[in-house]
Amino acid sequence: MMTPNRWIQGAALSMTIAVALGALGAHFLEARLEEHGTTGIWKTAVLYQMVHGLALLALALGDRLSKSTAWCFSVGTLCFSGSLYSLSLGAPGMVFGPITPIGGILFLGGWLCLVFKKPQ
Repeated sequence: MMTPNRWIQGAALSMTIAVALGALGAHFLEARLEEHGTTGIWKTAVLYQMVHGLALLALALGDRLSKSTAWCFSVGTLCFSGSLYSLSLGAPGMVFGPITPIGGILFLGGWLCLVFKKPQ
C-alpha cells in the first residue's frame, strides 16, 4: 500500500536518480550526447524528473496528497524522462518516441487532479 511515507521515499528516490543522471550527463556522457546532438533532450529529461519529484514530495509532506496525482507524476516521470534518456543515448525513435507524450499527458493529468481535488 502506498502510504504518504512511501510516496516521500519514492519522491526522494526519484530526486536522487535525477541528480545522479544529471551529473552522469554532464560529466561522463557529455561527448556522446554532444555527438548525437541530444544534450538538450537529456537536460529536459532531468529537469522534468526533478520538478515532478519535488512536486510529489511537497504533496506527500502536505495535506494535498492525491493518489491519482501521485501515480500520474510517478508513471509520467518514468514514461517522459525515461523515454528521453533512452532517445538521448540512441534508442530507436520509432519505439521510444511515442512514449514521451504519454508521460506528458500523465503530467498534465496529475496537475489537473490537483486543480479539481476537493479540500480534506
